[in-house]
Amino acid sequence: MSRTETRKTVLVAGAANLILAIAKLIAGLVAGSSAMLAESAHSVADTLNQSFLLASLRRSERPPDRRHPFGYGNETYVWSLLAAFGIFVAGAGFSIFEGVLTMTGHGGSGTDVRLAYAVLVLAGVLEGASWIRAYYQARKETRENGRDILEHVRRSPDVTFKTALFEDSTAMIGLTFAAAGLTLREITGSEFWDGLASVLIGLLLIVLAFWIGRESMSLLIGQAADPAAQRQIRAEIVGSPGVTGVDELLTMHFGPEQILVAAKVHFSDDISADEAEDVAGAIDRRLRERLPAVRHVFLDPTQHPARRTGEPA
Repeated sequence: MSRTETRKTVLVAGAANLILAIAKLIAGLVAGSSAMLAESAHSVADTLNQSFLLASLRRSERPPDRRHPFGYGNETYVWSLLAAFGIFVAGAGFSIFEGVLTMTGHGGSGTDVRLAYAVLVLAGVLEGASWIRAYYQARKETRENGRDILEHVRRSPDVTFKTALFEDSTAMIGLTFAAAGLTLREITGSEFWDGLASVLIGLLLIVLAFWIGRESMSLLIGQAADPAAQRQIRAEIVGSPGVTGVDELLTMHFGPEQILVAAKVHFSDDISADEAEDVAGAIDRRLRERLPAVRHVFLDPTQHPARRTGEPA
C-alpha cells in the first residue's frame, strides 16, 4: 500500500466532488429537482469526507512519542468514523427528507431540466474519472500482492482508500437514480418519481455510511493482520535456527501500514540465552524486510508444553 497513491486518489475525488456539489445545487434549484438536490448533498458530504480523509493521512504520519509509543496510525480510523457520520447526516438525512417532501407534494418548483441533464453528464465524467483513479490504485496494489481486486478490497486495512473507492461507486449509482427520477418526472408529469429517486439516494448513502463505520470500528478496536500475512510471519519465526515452535501468535494493525507482532516462541534447549536473543533479533530484522508493514516485534521465550508437564518432548 502507498500513502502517496491513496493521497492522489483522495485529492482527485475531493476536487471532483467540490465542483459537482456547486453544479448540482444550481441545477437542482433551476430544475426544481429533489433528486438533483440530493445529489448535491451527496457531493457536499463526499467533499467534507475527503477533507477528513486527507487530515487522517497527514495526522496519522506523525512519529511515535512518549504518550503514543506506537505512533498515530489508528487516527486514520477515527477520521473515517467522522466521514461515515458526515455521509449519514449531511448526505442521507437531507436526501431522504427532501425526497419525502417532494413525494408528498411539498417539493420545490422548476421547469428547466436542460441544465440538470448537462450537470448529470458532467458528473458522470468527473465521478467516472475519480472512480478510475481509485480502481487504478486497486489494480496496482493487486499486482504487488497477487490478489484479485475483490479480495484485496475486502482485506485491505487502508480504509481511506476503500472509502474513496466506495464513495465513487455509490456516486455513479446515485447519478443513475437521479437521471431516472428526473426522466420519469418529465415523462409522467409526476413529482413522485423525482422524490423517490432522492429517497433511494439517501438509502444508498445510509448503506455506505454503515459500511465505512463498521470497517473503521473493526480496525480501531484492533484488527489482526490478514491470514496470509500471519502465515508468513509464523513461517518466518518457525523457520529460524534454534526455534522449535510457536505457542501463540498475535498481530494487530496500528494504521494501514503498521503491524505489531507478539509471539510466544519455543527455543531449543541447546542454545543459550544470549544465542536466543540473537535469534530473536534476526527474526525481527527478517520480518521487517519481508513485510515492511511490520513495525514492532515482541518475542516471548516459553517452554514447550511437554517440558512444562514433565513429559518427554
